Amino acid sequence: MYKDELIQIHQFLVYVLKNLEDEYPVKDECSEYIGLNISPHHIHRTKAEHKYAIFVLSTAISEVIANNNGGTSTNISNGLFELVKRSKKELVKFQDDGALRYQNQKITM
Repeated sequence: MYKDELIQIHQFLVYVLKNLEDEYPVKDECSEYIGLNISPHHIHRTKAEHKYAIFVLSTAISEVIANNNGGTSTNISNGLFELVKRSKKELVKFQDDGALRYQNQKITM
């Protein structure tokens, strides 16, 4: 998936969260997403960062729905949480690879 498509999905999920916020309290479920400080408007962020933010936001949305819908959607929330963990590993690896490339460039210059 291209970065601009991920940003569009990210923006859509923010709209979904804002609509849920009109009916339900979402602050507790969204604390991790808010702590990321990545919004769809941050186009300078990497594709991996937006992907991670999408998974974290999707998990938060599914938790809000599960908590306010009698807990019927907990399987979805648990599955998305697994995607968050995998995506975080990819993000860390991507950042580590980028740092190594930067260090190698500095050494050869």
